[in-house]
Amino acid sequence: MSRKSRRAKWIGGFPTILATLYLVLLIPDSRPPVPPQENRAPFAWNRDEYWNQLENGFKIARSIGCDSLASAISERLRGLDSLCEPLKTGSLPPEDSLFDKIENEFFETTVLVAACPERIDDIISRFRGIRPSIKNQSRHWDINSGTARNRIYRLLYGGRTAIEEIILQAPANSISETMRELDEPSATPFANFHGVTIHSGDILVSRGGAPTSALIARGNDYPGNFSHIALVHVDEKSRVVSIVESHIEKGVAIADIDTYLNDTKLRIMALRLRADLPAIKTDPQLPHKAAAYSLSRARKEHLPYDFAMDTEESSRLFCSEVASDAYARFGIDLWSGLSHISSPGARAWLAAFGVRYFTTEEPSDLEYDPQVSVVAEWRDYETLLKDRLDNAVVDIMLEEADRGYNLDYDLYFLPVARIMKAYSVILNQFGGVGPVPEGMSATAALRNKWFSWKHQQVKDRLLILVSQFEEKQGYFPPYWAIISLAREAFRSVNVDYNAQIPVTGGEKRLN
Repeated sequence: MSRKSRRAKWIGGFPTILATLYLVLLIPDSRPPVPPQENRAPFAWNRDEYWNQLENGFKIARSIGCDSLASAISERLRGLDSLCEPLKTGSLPPEDSLFDKIENEFFETTVLVAACPERIDDIISRFRGIRPSIKNQSRHWDINSGTARNRIYRLLYGGRTAIEEIILQAPANSISETMRELDEPSATPFANFHGVTIHSGDILVSRGGAPTSALIARGNDYPGNFSHIALVHVDEKSRVVSIVESHIEKGVAIADIDTYLNDTKLRIMALRLRADLPAIKTDPQLPHKAAAYSLSRARKEHLPYDFAMDTEESSRLFCSEVASDAYARFGIDLWSGLSHISSPGARAWLAAFGVRYFTTEEPSDLEYDPQVSVVAEWRDYETLLKDRLDNAVVDIMLEEADRGYNLDYDLYFLPVARIMKAYSVILNQFGGVGPVPEGMSATAALRNKWFSWKHQQVKDRLLILVSQFEEKQGYFPPYWAIISLAREAFRSVNVDYNAQIPVTGGEKRLN
């Protein structure tokens, strides 16, 4: 056979080679195994009737007007002060009924303030007092017990949520975005961050703007507001601030303040270890040493992102581990109340993204650790609104996941995704960042894309329903109403799922 004939034969067979390669790359991965269910259940408020009563009370308060409500609000605030007084001195067990009274009084007071948001500073100042008091009380509790965890979550997460209901009823941008909290003493180097003094060793807890950030924040037994952790280092001589954090895309990295803030943050909270911890009383520079260790390690070695969320292994670090690993080196174990992911839907979805450990360290849960104090929070109307809507969509998607709604992907894009993964691996070998994150499979990357697309579909519909609610009712819907609207939005954009009709894609969704 001549050279020309061989070339023609090879060229003629090239489409067959490509087709064969495409078909081989089209073979789907098996679904990752999900560990057996733990003998626990996610937290549930189970107070729908009470929420409806609060909303009715809000409607009545709006009709009365702020002038007529002034004395009632002041009386409520005095009542709340009186209830909280015993928290400052005594030591109460988490099951004490006083906490139930404080919770209800706080919620019912915020209903009146929501109708008159110019009084918001009054209720925020009360929460500033309640939060450290509850944290002090919790130092005597078994924070891993269900009773203690439920109590601290109800009061701290519930209190924040109630205040944010007021913010969303106020005119946009009429309330300061910086809320200074407890001024916890620290002997470590300090600098200015976003209008607040932060110290070396402080921990920044934040919320990203991506749908997967909402999934991280909501997909555990105590749904929260935060999806990311970063550790602050302040140079003792130059006062230069370095922020050490782990990103899904590139693993552990170091950022300056501007870079950190330019990466979308819907909210930020600054935490500081308590100055009266025995280890810090012995060595007041311990937080700075932990931050310096983390900074030095990030400079010396490449630490990939830990998709498995394995807190027992430190060659890879997810964001929470950046803080916990650094402090563990100096004898402080953060997340004294470990995070659990018990919902079958959340476990299945997170396993599909590469998670293998479901008792771990979730960003939102660090707030409840008695060893840390909240020193500041930052949030504004627009980002709070996005946070609230993203949460509701994810809450409903996870609700449906518990009923069998699986993460999907377009099977026909799998060969392309696998080629992009191979390209990413090559880039990773030379210190680059590819289109598919290191440690993430091509299939997981496609599921991520599908999840973001589906989330946006539901959110677009939810925005319409929220606008209709506002137009009809004259106020922004409270979160429990947004949840109902999100459920309606989900159903309206998932007709195929509602009708139990299989959808084209990599995996079949079951009802």
